[in-house]
Amino acid sequence: MMKKIKYIVVVLSAIFAINSCDTKDLELTNPNALSPETFFKTKNQVESAVNAAYANLQTRGLYARHLFFALDNMSQENKGNPQLEGNKTPFLNFSFDASSDIIQYYWETCFLGISKANFVLDNEAKIQALPSSVLTQAEKNKYLGEAHFLRAYYYFLLLPRFGDLPIYTSQTITGAARSPKEEVYKLITDDFDFASKNLFSKTTNATLQQNIGRATKEAAFAYLGKVLLYQKKYDEALAAFNNVTGFTLESNFYNNFMDETEHGPESIFEIEYDENLGVGDKWGSDTAGDGVAESTLRGQEYGNLGWYNVYPSDDLLDEYEPGDKRFADTFYVPGSKYNNGANTMTAANFSSSEGLRRAGWKKYQNYYKRTDENLDSSINFKVMRYSDVLLMKAECENQRAGGSQTAAIAYIKEVRDRAGLVTAIAPTKEAVFTAIVHERKVELAGEQVRFDDIIRWGIAATELQGTGFKVGKSELWPIPNRETSSNPNIKPSNNNPGY
Repeated sequence: MMKKIKYIVVVLSAIFAINSCDTKDLELTNPNALSPETFFKTKNQVESAVNAAYANLQTRGLYARHLFFALDNMSQENKGNPQLEGNKTPFLNFSFDASSDIIQYYWETCFLGISKANFVLDNEAKIQALPSSVLTQAEKNKYLGEAHFLRAYYYFLLLPRFGDLPIYTSQTITGAARSPKEEVYKLITDDFDFASKNLFSKTTNATLQQNIGRATKEAAFAYLGKVLLYQKKYDEALAAFNNVTGFTLESNFYNNFMDETEHGPESIFEIEYDENLGVGDKWGSDTAGDGVAESTLRGQEYGNLGWYNVYPSDDLLDEYEPGDKRFADTFYVPGSKYNNGANTMTAANFSSSEGLRRAGWKKYQNYYKRTDENLDSSINFKVMRYSDVLLMKAECENQRAGGSQTAAIAYIKEVRDRAGLVTAIAPTKEAVFTAIVHERKVELAGEQVRFDDIIRWGIAATELQGTGFKVGKSELWPIPNRETSSNPNIKPSNNNPGY
């Protein structure tokens, strides 16, 4: 298994900076030994400041717990078992409001991550002034590129959820009003563009052990393309995606969701987890990004032999074609093997107080190698895979003026070939779009992309009929109460429509 980024926690004024150390045990650095005036003197200090911005991705407010529930529930890929916690059920029926703790955690952890990225960028002059004996120019560019990448990443998590957002490009800015989403898109685009020009490539320097798990040039191009696609700038998006080179699909689809096969040939960007790392109480790590949450609860929460809080919806299960190999790698059903093939799932393994369920989730579960789940899973989230890029390239090719449906079908075929399926798609814009909608639903099931897809395609009202989804309201989350009560420039009256 690839080494994870390991963290040394240091306190710098209000900043938690987390340092990378691949071979040493976790330790605490004396906070009294550092100050803003003396920081950014060494390579380790620069790297620790950058790593601090990564850490918020690992929190319960995002990938450790709340994010996957909220998005998989809204997309109706999930249905809730009776034991599902009360703060998560509103995302199944769109009854959440501005008092939601999950929405508050999401907002707060993203803006803390943005603040940490800004801490690095505010000190660019200090970093650039370091002699080449401390940091080469390429290393300086890389660290600054990572800060730009992470700021863009957090804003891109926020934009589809909230629309217009306060823009913070420095820690000196406080209490900003909401800016139009077009301005937020420009900031995100500019940041990913900067990152694409300054980060190391995965195929060269980023393959070094100390760079495993860090943002790369290819990741920046992939997200730049995705941001442009969301704005329907298909030609520009396709040009960005064409720079994502050096990747292939995993021959075994399930390799994308196991601990031992992380950072494989299909993986473009991952959220890092290691249950052997971290300090303190993970239950208190909703937003801070302080090195506490080094494991994710996805396995325990979704596992049909664990808490089984949610289960795959019939609508999702029925979407798969006969013979699609991905079905058996995405779901456990009665008869599925687990624990290295030594055990077999029975119907009783899918029981709830309301009766038997058809299936449980297999993606990101540890049952492939053991008989149970616990609170700590080390399986990384592959938040950008090459198959996703191929399908987005197909969409760009199909939608752009003068695009080639034949080229789009070829990208789709590459994904379907691995699934063991024949590809027979009529070379029309309508038929290719229908194929893309289907393929993204089954290829990326349970990977938190479906809701944003159906919103941007304008098909949510149809796909979510009967769920409580309200056109003109449910596309966005409300700005959380804590923000509207503490920021004088964002009042409750400034909230999103319907809230």
